[in-house]
Amino acid sequence: MVISQFRSKRKLSGGRYRDIRKGRLRELGNLPTHTKIGKRKAKSVRVRGKNYKTKVLVTEFANVYDPKTKKNYKVKIEGIIDNPANRHFIRRNIMTKSAIIKTEKGNARITSRPGQHGTINAILIEK
Repeated sequence: MVISQFRSKRKLSGGRYRDIRKGRLRELGNLPTHTKIGKRKAKSVRVRGKNYKTKVLVTEFANVYDPKTKKNYKVKIEGIIDNPANRHFIRRNIMTKSAIIKTEKGNARITSRPGQHGTINAILIEK
């Protein structure tokens, strides 16, 4: 399956854009990284400009910020409570940005993008 990132073939009116050139390699995208809970496993991927992204495939810890004490803690992830990206991700234990996770300190909302940033950063939610 190829993920490509280019404009639509259809205009807003429903008409069709004519192809003036073929697709380019730089327009290709990647499949989504579904980060799950478990023993840490990461993958380093070369991206445009000879840079590298660290994609987290599986992890069991999150960096959680407590706004009351203004401190960060490394805590174990116990489960996923909610994921606004896709309701089926809750059942499959897939973490994406803005997912609500259950930790030892309490519920936290993920603020990082695990499939692109290489870590899971979260903020504690007050009950």
